[in-house]
Amino acid sequence: MAHPFLVKDIAFQAGLSTATVDRVLNGRPGVRRQTAARVRAAVEELERLQEAGHESPARVHAIDVVMEAPDRFTSAVRRAFESEAGAFGTTVFRARFHFAEVIRPADMAQVLDRIRLRGTDGVVLKAPDVPEVAGAVERLEAARIPVVTLVTDLPNTPRAAYAGADNRAAGETAAYLVGERLRGETLRILVTLSSNRFRGEEEREIGFRRLMRERYPEIGIVEVSEGFGRDAATGALVAAALARHPDIAGVYSIGGGNQAVLSAFEVAGRPCRVYVAHDLDAENLDLLRSGKLSFVLHHDLRTDVRQVFRAMLARKRPRAAASPARLSAVEVITPFNIPADFLR
Repeated sequence: MAHPFLVKDIAFQAGLSTATVDRVLNGRPGVRRQTAARVRAAVEELERLQEAGHESPARVHAIDVVMEAPDRFTSAVRRAFESEAGAFGTTVFRARFHFAEVIRPADMAQVLDRIRLRGTDGVVLKAPDVPEVAGAVERLEAARIPVVTLVTDLPNTPRAAYAGADNRAAGETAAYLVGERLRGETLRILVTLSSNRFRGEEEREIGFRRLMRERYPEIGIVEVSEGFGRDAATGALVAAALARHPDIAGVYSIGGGNQAVLSAFEVAGRPCRVYVAHDLDAENLDLLRSGKLSFVLHHDLRTDVRQVFRAMLARKRPRAAASPARLSAVEVITPFNIPADFLR
């Protein structure tokens, strides 16, 4: 594996010992496939940092970003962290990524425990609000390792901060967009969640249901969940819902898998009169431009990442005056106001 980096730098980035990294780089036996993959990923991350001009920082904070989310979302998160890594002058945050589309709570807790025992300057976490994960967060904080939750919160844990949007307000915004489009009609809207274990998705659903009940009571709600944002599982759930409810006329997609949802409507020969989704990932951007999505509720992940870094630095510099945490603004994006950063 050709590369210009020192073994100790690769080991630092990968969170492995120098002996293990040396074994991988020299093709020696006795290395697990996952370990070799971590070394390759570390080299790729160092290359991206070098290209961005962050190869010689005065101070480096190594943090671990742990997420359960579909690949299309974690790819956007990775880009946001890499773009903001050098945004704090002489302080550079070097992120080590631990991503899984679906992971059992016990395995997520094991990942967090391994990070704690190995050592880190902080953990950024998108995880379900379940006891196993909460216990791992408590152990990290007891070890004086700050945990910042991203996009979905764990409010009943001692986490240092939350970075993300106001999810309940986002759900209310979706209800307004759907309700005004279908006002006065007696029909149903389909709400799709990746999993009801995520606090952020639950907050969006609560906000959506509250405003629909208050302002548009004639519109019913059908919910499907546990597709984890994956196309095959989400599509199957939506197809079953469409078969059961012939009056479903639109979608509020909280958990992703939007192409699969639209395909299920097409296969069923059913129109989708309004479709509200979250996040301007590559798939949603294409669907918005083609008119298949009505609105995308978007917030800037780079803003979230900067909030993460501020929270980490506040823990490192307790005497410094910390700026109050701010939730990211939610923007309603149509095909006609796509942000310049997303124009190709």
